[in-house]
Amino acid sequence: MSLTTTPATTTPARRWLTVGAAALVWVVAYRLNEPLWDWLVYSVGGLDPASRIGSGVHFFGYDTVKIVLLLVGIIFVVTVARSFMSVERTRALLGGKREGLGNVLAAGLGVVTPFCSCSAVPAFIGFVAAGVPIGVTMSFLIASPMVNEVAIALLLGLFGIGPTLLYVGAGLVVAVVGGLVLGRLHAERWVEPFVFETRLRGQVIDSTVGLSWDDRLAIGREEVASILRKIWPYLLVGIGLGAFIHGWAPADFFARYAGADNPFAVPLAVLIGVPLYSNAAGVLPLVEALHDKGLPMGTLLAFMMAVVALSLPEMILLRRVLKPRLIAVFIAVVAVGIVAVGYLFNAVLA
Repeated sequence: MSLTTTPATTTPARRWLTVGAAALVWVVAYRLNEPLWDWLVYSVGGLDPASRIGSGVHFFGYDTVKIVLLLVGIIFVVTVARSFMSVERTRALLGGKREGLGNVLAAGLGVVTPFCSCSAVPAFIGFVAAGVPIGVTMSFLIASPMVNEVAIALLLGLFGIGPTLLYVGAGLVVAVVGGLVLGRLHAERWVEPFVFETRLRGQVIDSTVGLSWDDRLAIGREEVASILRKIWPYLLVGIGLGAFIHGWAPADFFARYAGADNPFAVPLAVLIGVPLYSNAAGVLPLVEALHDKGLPMGTLLAFMMAVVALSLPEMILLRRVLKPRLIAVFIAVVAVGIVAVGYLFNAVLA
């Protein structure tokens, strides 16, 4: 479609007042989300926060609202920003010879964003839609849940500086190398086509030059609505599954079959970790308990990395924007990296 702009329908003052009010509502909703669900589930509903049912219901409500808010905010901002820069220009800036540096920067950005795996998906969608190379974006998707400041602080307090530095370094290496491998496979062809399209008033446009601010804001609103329509069933199924398995961990089974005497303990730990769903802070108490039972640190870190970077709910969410082949390759690349890290840690820390 050739570009046709429309005259502004609002004054600049009214436009930016509306945008500012919407941003304020978003911030307030995000800040009140957790206390609201605390009140609804534990005070009004009378459920026990320590019970599987209570924590699961709270998890479903809180995470659903949180991820929808993240989708709305991140996709809107990224889409409006994208309207000032063509996909080709973005690819030229972050791809090619800069791909390695882009992977490092994306992994570093992932470290400073305290997202769980499902919360990182909205940012991932926004980056891919903005034309950031898929390999670079995958580095962010791997690093964001796997390594964050909360996990670093807790790991430092529980196990000291050595294991903490190894964890951070290994997580960044897995994220950078995994993103590079996926980038070299030209994985863009396994992304659903609608992610790369820019639409204005329901029609695909092939240029964003000359758009008014009203047009750019309209593109942002339409992109949010379009992606929410496409992803909401996957969102509910993914978070529902996460709520069902939230807080569950086979501690006794893990201690029995993933001990130091089992040469296949590391891949077994990864297999156990993938179906679970938690952030690094949530899984660390289990890691500490299993460490006290004598399980090797490398096996435990591989388990923790699998839980936070390869969760099944995350894969369900990603399915709407990624084709099954890319999801399978993503899981394989990251799992191999995590298993290698686990064996390396067991050898170094033995």
